[in-house]
Formats: sequence, C-alpha cells, structure tokens
Amino acid sequence: MPKVSIIIPNYNGANYINDCIDSLAKQAYKDHEIIVVDNDSKDGSADMVENDHPDVRLKRLDQNYGFSRAVNEGLKMSDAPFVLLLNSDTRAEEGFVEALVNEIEKDESVFSVASKMIQMNEPAKLDGAGDLYSAFGWAYARGKGRSSKGYNRYAKVFAACGGAAIYRRSILDEIGWFDEFHFAYLEDIDIGYRARIMGYKNVYCPEARIYHVGSAVTGSRYNDFKIRLSARNNMYVIMKNMPLLQIIINLPFLALGFAIKAFFFILIGHGRAYLSGLKRGYILCRQARKFPYSTRNFKNYCRIQLELWLNLFRRLPG
Repeated sequence: MPKVSIIIPNYNGANYINDCIDSLAKQAYKDHEIIVVDNDSKDGSADMVENDHPDVRLKRLDQNYGFSRAVNEGLKMSDAPFVLLLNSDTRAEEGFVEALVNEIEKDESVFSVASKMIQMNEPAKLDGAGDLYSAFGWAYARGKGRSSKGYNRYAKVFAACGGAAIYRRSILDEIGWFDEFHFAYLEDIDIGYRARIMGYKNVYCPEARIYHVGSAVTGSRYNDFKIRLSARNNMYVIMKNMPLLQIIINLPFLALGFAIKAFFFILIGHGRAYLSGLKRGYILCRQARKFPYSTRNFKNYCRIQLELWLNLFRRLPG
C-alpha cells in the first residue's frame, strides 16, 4: 500500500492532464499512487490518461457529478494514510509531494497542508497560500495576486485549497468525506471548517510549490455558473457549520458581506446569478444535514470565532 494516494478529479482537462501527471512522475518521492476520476469528459482526456499513463488508476463516471463526488470516488479506491488532491490544470515542481508529506507527518493534529500555488500564466504572481474565512462569510485565497516571491513562511490557515493539498485519511474518516451537495466550490472550506470544529489544524507549506491555471473548465474568474454555485455554497457553509448562536452573533457581518457582494456583482452584470445562488443556498440549507454541535467543541468554536473576526481586517487578495 502506498503512503499517498494522489487523486485528480478531471473534467475536460485534455489541455492540462498530461502535464499534471508527468510532473508527478518526475517527483523523487515515489511512495504514491495516482488515481484519476473522470467526470464523463467529452474532450478525450480520459482516453489520454488511459493510453498515455498505464500506471495511473482511472475511474470513469457516467456523468459530471462535480469535484466533491469525484474526490469521494477516489477515496473509495484508496487505503493510503494520506490523500493528496490535485486539480488537473496544475504542474508540480520537484519536491512538491515530499514537502507535503514531510509537513503533515510532523504533527498528528494536522488535518491538511496547503501548498504554495503559483499562477501558471503569470508565475510572478501567487494563486494562493492557503485559504482564509471571515465573519463577512467571505472565503478567499491568502496572497492571491501578490508576488510569488513572498509567503515563504509556514503558517496556520483556516483551510487548504483542495486544488493542491494533502489530507490525513484518518481525520477524513472521522469528520466525513467531501460534501457532495457542494458539487464544486467551497467544499474545501467546508471540510477544513469541520476539522477545525473538531480541534484539528490546517497549515501552509511554502516548500510545496505548484503552478495552477485556474478556471480552466469554467473559462473565467467571473461567470454566471461559478457565481451562482459559489453564492449557494457560501450560504450553505454558514448554515451547516455555525450553531444558531454563532449565526446570530455574526448576523450583522454576514448581512453586510452578502450585501457588498450583491452590489459588486450587480455592478459587473452578474447580479441575477448571485441572487439566484443565494436563493438556491437557502433551499439547500433546508435539505442538507447540519454538522452536529457538541459542547466538548465549545473552545474550538471560540477559537474559530476569534479568527473570523480577525480576518475582517486582513487585506483582500489583489
């Protein structure tokens, strides 16, 4: 059994998937397997994986179930103690896998380790150095758009970006796998949030460097599909993970955060998509299961709340 299962959800990634897998094959660290879960791609990318990479384990799904379902299908195929998730539009630097493994093995209370993600098309800029979350209900990539020469220190983060991060399997089994209600977007915030509630840590490792195209499938940073789904999931993360009292405490901040985003998206012509997403989020909150509250986690909720307030004053990505 390998120590690490690298799971790559794929959907129409023909332009990137070979480079992604090739960069993993060049890693000096070899105690890993690669699992590609294909969401019924129409561009031949699954055939490319099957023909060009016979050592890769490939699972084909019968339709596009989204990122979370693809990850969970990969988890079903794995018994490794660590799971490394990668977007198909990434290319890892040498030492990437080993750096993540070394970091997560240092401390058994660490649930996930985020990598240093660099913009593929503008390598002078960061794509993210771990994810943050604030009382506005805003999730954002730490350092996005800033110089890739910075962010060279280990740090605790709210959650790891699921596009390039390693997770401890035992904790995944304890808190539950990726929530398939999300389909895509903010599923990594949700699972990192659940781990934090249970007292585990998410950290950032600057030595694990990887290049990321970003929005390779959706095509742009702002589009109706992405905005609608993100707005829906944003509301769901709050309702799922915050106890009622915490929601009430944060309500003024949350209301302001949603109002600011609504105003922004109206200005750039995506207001209808954002408001539609909020409506769908409300419906989803009534359908899905809330993460159970326990008084034994009260201190963890307090630590999270303090972090949500402190993150109100952090500079947003450039």
